[in-house]
Amino acid sequence: MSGNRRTTAAALAVTASMSLFAAACTGQSGGGATDDASKETTITFWHGWSAPEEVKAIKADVAGFEKAHPNIHVKTVGNINDDKINQALRAGGPDAPDVISSFATANVGKFCSAGALVDLTPFFEKSRIDPAKTFPAAMREYTQYKGVRCAVPLLGDAYGLYYNKDAFKAAGISDPPKTWSQFEADAKKLTKSKGDSYRQLGFMPLYHGYESTPEHYFGQWSPTYFDKNGKSTLAKDPAVAQGFTFQKKLVDDLGGYRKLERFRATFGDEWGAKHPFQTGQVAMQLDGEWRLGMAEASHPDFEIGVAPLPVPDGRTSQYGKGYLTGTIAGIAATSKKQNASWELVKYLTTNTDAVVGFANSIHNIPSTMAALKSPKLKYDPRFKTFLDIARNPYSSTSPSAPNGDQYITSIENFGYSYEKGAVTDLKSGLGKTAKEIDTDIAQQN
Repeated sequence: MSGNRRTTAAALAVTASMSLFAAACTGQSGGGATDDASKETTITFWHGWSAPEEVKAIKADVAGFEKAHPNIHVKTVGNINDDKINQALRAGGPDAPDVISSFATANVGKFCSAGALVDLTPFFEKSRIDPAKTFPAAMREYTQYKGVRCAVPLLGDAYGLYYNKDAFKAAGISDPPKTWSQFEADAKKLTKSKGDSYRQLGFMPLYHGYESTPEHYFGQWSPTYFDKNGKSTLAKDPAVAQGFTFQKKLVDDLGGYRKLERFRATFGDEWGAKHPFQTGQVAMQLDGEWRLGMAEASHPDFEIGVAPLPVPDGRTSQYGKGYLTGTIAGIAATSKKQNASWELVKYLTTNTDAVVGFANSIHNIPSTMAALKSPKLKYDPRFKTFLDIARNPYSSTSPSAPNGDQYITSIENFGYSYEKGAVTDLKSGLGKTAKEIDTDIAQQN
């Protein structure tokens, strides 16, 4: 099951929990790495997986850890969202978790800045593990905030391009597009209008078009989002303006906002068999690695192709990169069993066989460089595209912020207004949005 499906749901919980967590100053007492991890002990691990196959997989991973560390017993509690995690990390106490995993990488900035999760750097150093050599660059980025590495990657999600090979052949297109200008040309060729609607749409460019969010698009332009002082660069970074300009032109060229929005209303559920890519309503789809299995399970009447997303013209040397996100793990600052907890975190996130086994079981991206190259990985040959995206040094993610994903929400809200023409002055709109982001962060601090 999709890591992003869980991430999307968890993002709602993150937003709802921000007010609960805003005043928190956790990890101030009751914790510390003073326990003896060689002694008999029991630690509590909270995670968010709930689907039967996912729960089975994480239990198998924990069982492998307990076999390797027979003195450390793990009490595992599943289906826990970030709202519950945030409250527990604030409160501490005997029922609070020692180790947590979260699907919302956007929350790392809040976890780190509030001291809710411990800085793992001393643990990495003690274990002689170098994060720079262990994890892909983008995954290292979304598990730290301002130099504090309070989380570690635990499987990942990578975004790429799915395309209808039959539709490509019918349109005379031989290969997937590598640049955005090629993508735009292909999207037009693949679009077949039918009155005020479409028989086939080359690509649904709207920001509500299932995963075609600003951050997923803009990752191909490598925006900075913030300067060294934590101020929004939205109005200054040309990458952002380029991303918005490209998407708006694509909206206009493919029929305009109103026509596209009417067609979008006919789409089936993103997580069901009637997803518009799977039904052939759209010929290209921006999506994560999980879509391949879901699409094939719906038995489409066309051959599915997979490729990296295009890159800006003039940056073809970066082709193969993409946007990365994923699951993170960390140790509660209030835990009195931090050394034993580190043994579990280290096993789940750096033991190659454990990472590979878990990735094979739930069809997500391995989160270590060694696991990404492991011969034990089992996957459809097309899935390799996402493994390569995860390894690509140009792949990127959204940086952490002390108020979670609120800045992403501000960007998305501006995008909705801009794509439909409610805002026409891009420069002015980005300036106002940047001020909004800075104000929100200042209030958080």
